[in-house]
Amino acid sequence: MLDKVNSLLKFGIARTAIASRGSALTAGDVVSKSSKILALATTLAIALTTSKAVLAGNDTYVEGEDSKNALTLAIYGDSPYGTTPTDNAQLVASPAFIDSINRDPKVGLVVHVGDIHSGKQFCTQSYDQAIFDLWQQFKDPLVYTPGDNEWTDCHKPGEGGGTYNKVTQQIDYVRDANGNLVSYAGGDPIANLDLIRSIFFPKPGVTLGGRKKRVLSQAQFRLEHRYSPDAKYVENVMWEQSRVLFVTVNIPGGSNNDNDIWYGAPAPQSAAQQQEVQERMDADLHWLDAAFAKAQAEEEVRAVVIVEQADMWDLDGKAPSHLLGYRPFVEKIATKTKAFGKPVLLFNGDSHEYRSDNPLSASDPLNYLHGFDVPNFHRVVVHGSTFPLEWLKLTIDPRANNAPGPNAFGPFTWERVQP
Repeated sequence: MLDKVNSLLKFGIARTAIASRGSALTAGDVVSKSSKILALATTLAIALTTSKAVLAGNDTYVEGEDSKNALTLAIYGDSPYGTTPTDNAQLVASPAFIDSINRDPKVGLVVHVGDIHSGKQFCTQSYDQAIFDLWQQFKDPLVYTPGDNEWTDCHKPGEGGGTYNKVTQQIDYVRDANGNLVSYAGGDPIANLDLIRSIFFPKPGVTLGGRKKRVLSQAQFRLEHRYSPDAKYVENVMWEQSRVLFVTVNIPGGSNNDNDIWYGAPAPQSAAQQQEVQERMDADLHWLDAAFAKAQAEEEVRAVVIVEQADMWDLDGKAPSHLLGYRPFVEKIATKTKAFGKPVLLFNGDSHEYRSDNPLSASDPLNYLHGFDVPNFHRVVVHGSTFPLEWLKLTIDPRANNAPGPNAFGPFTWERVQP
């Protein structure tokens, strides 16, 4: 099936290239048209591979009709945190925290919304591996989307990266007493994302945790042509369960969608940073397109859940312009949600304090930034970063249709759990 999709893709690219030779199309036009073909082919591939079956636990397939049962998830993020590079109090407390989730007989799936350490801790391979090993204690499948602290913000000096030196025009890296870099690759964000992928996503389409669950990864669509970096985004996944389509997207918080210049260097951004932001943004938008296309194509899908790390509506003491890097995502989610017409629930971390609201409503304080009014949208920020550790117990009843409220929305109800 994927061979047919690749053939379709190559045919479309070839026609675009031919058209460019016979008309006034620019190179940018070719890239734009090719990008649209890529998005269409990805959507088609997802529809063909999952129109009859959904991916369920224990690496087994079940028909969509069997996905009508209620489902309970444990959702958390921004944890474990430390207040200094050596503060491991939350890490030490995590096994008991995990056990509290394991003991709940209703929980069948765990979701981590990103940030596996704080912005005051170093980015190291040994720490990332320790978190991977820790998560093996979950008895249920665990779905994880990366946060800014484990990759995009690793360049910052507080995370062991470095600082641009105006005199030498070089990076002064943070080093230990022996002169060694304290963070992996000197905090280089791209290298740290590659590290995260190698540890947490070694098998595309397979979750973490004790029992494994098969999901659909963006990396499983190797649409081979020169305008397709989407296949790198193994961390972007989707699956369908209890008549809900779940989708994760790599949207890191804290630094305006990674637009804050690495290492505090002078403008403009480096070519590597520009490429990182553009490629990831394109891949994420394609993935959201594909998820909503699938949700709309299948009558039995009653709702969509989006999982990402950034709080795209948190000013965090900065000017509103510091949120503009998220605007393409906000616009995409708003327009797709409105067109879908059914409940869409988004979970994020990043701002650390629990919140249940609709930031896409006309009454939202930041409405002037986007101007949307989408009543079938709701967002929950999971608590994180501080004690007591907390997880959110989300229950999905496909037969329910709850009015929007602080703890309920469509087929969803949730409660905060502090073990």
